[in-house]
Amino acid sequence: MVTEVKRVKLTSSEGTEFQVDRNVAERSVLLKNMLDDVGESDCAIPLPNVTGPILTKVIEYCTHHKDDPPVSHEDEFKKGSEDIDDWDAEFCKVDQGTLFELILSANYLDIKPLLDLTCKTVANMIKGKSPDEIRRTFNIENDFSPAEEEQVKFENDWCEER
Repeated sequence: MVTEVKRVKLTSSEGTEFQVDRNVAERSVLLKNMLDDVGESDCAIPLPNVTGPILTKVIEYCTHHKDDPPVSHEDEFKKGSEDIDDWDAEFCKVDQGTLFELILSANYLDIKPLLDLTCKTVANMIKGKSPDEIRRTFNIENDFSPAEEEQVKFENDWCEER
């Protein structure tokens, strides 16, 4: 006997519709809670904070990880920013705008493993760089005066690796 896979319709901010297996959609705590609230009936869920291209990437991630076991609280602290498997590392090889949209969407949809992955990717982009290198990497304008910058360096001197 074959069990019928329940499907869920997700609608992106611009109205693009996606048909997704329920077990894929439920990788999102937000969507799981919504689906639990409405029961077994077919439903469409609008996602006004997620664009179609980003929702496509989120669905790709959730489909790949749909059978992953839940991560325990202890396991989270054991993994460093270097602990990214090959598929996930390849998944995160996107432009900065897409990466930051994935972070926002993972946070909004409450997909902790995707949020952790994308934040680790940004952390790895920053690791070992000076403040000026970080500013160049992320196109951040330095709005500190030289005196303010010296004050910040002085106040945070204790955290410098020596």
